[in-house]
Amino acid sequence: MTMLQNPRIEEDKPIAKTVCEKQCDKCKNNEAKKDSLLKKFAAVTVFLLLGISSYAQEASISSKSFSDDPFNHPLLPLYALSIAIGIVVLLVLVVALYMVKILNVFVTQAEKERALKLGIVYKKEPSWWATLTDKLNASVPLENEKTIDLGHNYDGIRELDNHLPPWWKWLFIGTVIWGVIYLVMFHVVGTLPLSEEEYNNELIASEKAIQKLRASQPQEQIDENTIEFTNDVTLIANGKAVFMSNNCGTCHRNDGGGNSIGPNLTDNYWIHGGSAKNIFSTIKMGVVEKGMPAWGKLMSPKDVRDVTFFVMSLKGSNPIDSKAPQGELFESAPPSNPVPSDTTKTQALL
Repeated sequence: MTMLQNPRIEEDKPIAKTVCEKQCDKCKNNEAKKDSLLKKFAAVTVFLLLGISSYAQEASISSKSFSDDPFNHPLLPLYALSIAIGIVVLLVLVVALYMVKILNVFVTQAEKERALKLGIVYKKEPSWWATLTDKLNASVPLENEKTIDLGHNYDGIRELDNHLPPWWKWLFIGTVIWGVIYLVMFHVVGTLPLSEEEYNNELIASEKAIQKLRASQPQEQIDENTIEFTNDVTLIANGKAVFMSNNCGTCHRNDGGGNSIGPNLTDNYWIHGGSAKNIFSTIKMGVVEKGMPAWGKLMSPKDVRDVTFFVMSLKGSNPIDSKAPQGELFESAPPSNPVPSDTTKTQALL
């Protein structure tokens, strides 16, 4: 006897569901795109961070400021990026304000339609700014102007009994109170110093600070009346460094050849004397009427001496396109103890 299978048993078998194991081509492409976007984002972030740090390091090393050479300054990309971000933020704020304004228009329109359906007169609610200004100014609403009407009418112009705003009154009262306090504290009691006394106190404090600094860093004493040129390589090199760092070349050129402002420092002609004493005094005291500052106020006596020696070392260098001579011819004085000539050799030659 043949046994027949129960059809219900076949129906009760669980149906196998198809589960995506992310092995299909579509899933693989999506994962690859996500990984690519993440890698790109990470690379751009790292690049910006490294770039900003390197720019900051280069900027700390560079001696030129951004205003001197903006297009070649290492911080130019950072500044440009900051400006771009600022512009984007500003645009977002402007768009947000316009969106709020448009939203207010829609809300107002909806309130008008609602008031029309209810059969009531629409009255716009005042903004918070209008409410605040009304409170600060104690303004009287237009519908209540009759309460402050003085009854004077001139060609349609009515006179109202408006009072000063409360904020103005309190400000005036505050200035009066401050004036009384100032008078008592500064002129009657004398607890606080006046401007002139405070200025003098600052001068005294500055002078004490300068004296303390000079005491901690004693300067070499140089007598400008007895100074004489010394062909010392170290002193001349320091004088050249000081000459360059103070932009003396702006008026005299870096090679001392002179330009339309300053005279030539390499020839034998001098306007204020060519001795070491004269040059030292000119650098120290300056020539105000010709635009040369008194460098003695900014330089130490040692630096003034070294610059003097550097300037004197330029004599006879004859730079290209140097300025024409100015002043009077100055010849160096002969040495105080001239070396005696060899008379024996002279007689032999004769």
